Amino acid sequence: MNIMAEQQKKGAEGRSLVPQKGSYSAVWNFFGFDECDVDQVRVLCKLCSCSFKTSQGNTTNLVNHLKSHHRVQYQEFQRLKTQHASTLNTQPSTTQTTIKGTLFNAIPYSPCSQRHKEITEAITYHLAKDMCPLATVSNDGFKNMIAMLDKRYNIPSRNHFTKVALPSLYTKCRLEIEREIRSIEYFASTTDLWSSRTAEPYLSLTVHFIDSDFAMKSKLLQTSFFPQAHTGELIAAGLKEAISAWGLLEERLVCITTDNAANMIRAASVNNWTRLHCFGHRLHLAIENAMKDSRMDRAVGLCKKLVSTFSYSWKRKREFSAAQKELKLPEHSLKTECPTRWGSRQAMIERVIEQQKATAHVLSSDKKSRHLIPTWQDMDVLEAINKSLHPLVDFTDALLGEKYVSVSFVKPVLHLFNSSILKVKDDDTDLSRAIKSKILEYLNEKYSNPHIQALLDMASTVDPRFKMSYVAEDNQTSIQTRLKAEMQIVAMMVIKRAAL
Repeated sequence: MNIMAEQQKKGAEGRSLVPQKGSYSAVWNFFGFDECDVDQVRVLCKLCSCSFKTSQGNTTNLVNHLKSHHRVQYQEFQRLKTQHASTLNTQPSTTQTTIKGTLFNAIPYSPCSQRHKEITEAITYHLAKDMCPLATVSNDGFKNMIAMLDKRYNIPSRNHFTKVALPSLYTKCRLEIEREIRSIEYFASTTDLWSSRTAEPYLSLTVHFIDSDFAMKSKLLQTSFFPQAHTGELIAAGLKEAISAWGLLEERLVCITTDNAANMIRAASVNNWTRLHCFGHRLHLAIENAMKDSRMDRAVGLCKKLVSTFSYSWKRKREFSAAQKELKLPEHSLKTECPTRWGSRQAMIERVIEQQKATAHVLSSDKKSRHLIPTWQDMDVLEAINKSLHPLVDFTDALLGEKYVSVSFVKPVLHLFNSSILKVKDDDTDLSRAIKSKILEYLNEKYSNPHIQALLDMASTVDPRFKMSYVAEDNQTSIQTRLKAEMQIVAMMVIKRAAL
């Protein structure tokens, strides 16, 4: 048998075998086809002359033959296969880019080309809309992203966006707004003075109007640097200048809404403009006035310290989370108060009440922090505050909307406050009674001005949901007379336009 095998081996090695056409597999180092087998139907093993039928170039049976009968050659095949795969990974692709494609990728867009302008405008819009720092265009990550999106685009310098692109976008936006507000008949406005993080003062002006399609629009016209003294006279002059700069007429200004600052009140008075209080600011001041009660000082102060303790300690945050899971409480974080937003104080108190068991569980294990656990007296105070203020949150949000008219809501809301929401109930604690009474007293006093009442009456009357439901009986006749007169004026204007 050994002699026959040796003879077969020699016979196989002596024959001229060729690999499969178009195949580069390493297995063809050990197999091949007879030169006479033109159609390459039968494969022969170079080692033992065993023959195999092929099936569409499948070499699995050949590999299995090596593995079963020729272990040394099988190991050599595995080595050659790995080496071949590594060579393919390191060699460049044989697919060549066309000359046209190469030139296309190599030639950058001209700064005057339409594509270059479109991409630059898109980046400029991103910087303005998302209020990104101008240094963004110089960051490596941003440059890499732009290069990946379009290799032919060379991003301009930061100086170009500062001095050319952004001013151009501002001019374009301003022209569009000027064109839109040019035809408005009447408008209302809101204004405010505020300071940036670097304590620089700015004066903003927003107009609200109804366009020809009867859609309500709001446009923030400008936020101007205002370094002058914030006196009523200078603010009045600044607002007049702003309205004039946009081509608007003062006589078409129906009302201006401001906060309760004395200089803002004075500015509206100097310009002889009808002024309306910001309801959100009024409510904030009313609640701040009601919160000036020594019975609340300790509980609210404890709340702030409690939130601060959990905000600046990662260890306590981790323990707090574990306590929430153990006690099956909602996994909510504690909220911090913002001094200029009364709703944030109510939200802070509500969250402390909700998580009282979890915070007590964490603080009770630390002797230095046990004094921050609210007592039952503190919890009674916090619950009284939350019970009194929580119903007011939704009203504040509803009356601060810009997408719909909100001035007609003021009279109904004040009526609702007096009749139910802030009405003292028999089961209210003394503290709850005091909070509700002070808020109502403040709001009713501030909205008692006859001019303001007339404006609010007219606004609620023309709202089809309310009509004259909230107008006092002794004022209904005068409101009806005024409404008829104004409707006649509007009708005459429509007739004149139709004639033209």
